[in-house]
Amino acid sequence: MKKITITISFDEEKLSALKMYLEQSKRTVEDELEKALETLYQKTVPAGVREFLDMKSGTGNVQPVKTKKAKPISLSAVGAKDAETSMGKV
Repeated sequence: MKKITITISFDEEKLSALKMYLEQSKRTVEDELEKALETLYQKTVPAGVREFLDMKSGTGNVQPVKTKKAKPISLSAVGAKDAETSMGKV
């Protein structure tokens, strides 16, 4: 996908301190902002739209959509008898 540049305003002293502490762990503000934007994108944009954009751009980064599976209902002998009683089958 084509990348664009985003410009934001931030306090100069805070940025300087942030850079200093990020450099200690060999990280950059730019890399951390990219990660944060990617997380925001994953959280905000519906999976179907993300998949469409991935297919459209041909990046091949298609991640499967996670669906919740229904929990199986298990009836014990006691539960089955109670269910039959409440249904008038006993």
